[in-house]
Amino acid sequence: MNINTSSESGAAAAAKRTIAAEIYNTAHLTGTFTLRSGQVSSEYFDKYLFEAAPALLEKIASLMKHNIPPETEVLAGLEMGGIPIVTALSLQTGLSAAFVRKEAKKYGTCKMAEGAEVQSKRACIVEDVVTTGGAVFDAVHALRKLGATVDTVLCVIQRNDNATAIMKEQGLALIPVFTMSELQESVAQG
Repeated sequence: MNINTSSESGAAAAAKRTIAAEIYNTAHLTGTFTLRSGQVSSEYFDKYLFEAAPALLEKIASLMKHNIPPETEVLAGLEMGGIPIVTALSLQTGLSAAFVRKEAKKYGTCKMAEGAEVQSKRACIVEDVVTTGGAVFDAVHALRKLGATVDTVLCVIQRNDNATAIMKEQGLALIPVFTMSELQESVAQG
């Protein structure tokens, strides 16, 4: 039995909890916020705050890179939250990045996916937060129409516990680094 394996696993788990707490403490805001639904909340999770923190983004990418399927040829980051994450992952892995728009530009190249070529490539979707997968499904459809093979979605945070099952129904594997409850628990344990 290798004693270091269990201590390294414990150390890795502790490091992951520390990063989770850092994400939560960076992005969790209190105040008065109007949500997309129109409801007013005293709490808000601003994902762009952790995406804009270079040292934290580097730590997140260090965790995420281990979840990239080995056959991946292109990392496909979704506009807008997936863009900083896919860029950080690309820097750490050397894999090319494509930036997938919500809709193609009406001028210039008029591309739906900018950056790396996706045609005939195995692409892995990269997103910041996945709740029900609407934006992911749109991007997967667009990438497949461009000739990419897509079957895996990586995200920093899975907000909805049912997201894995929702993705599976569409033939996609969802691999989150954290769930929202893990982020909240990391702060409660700290």
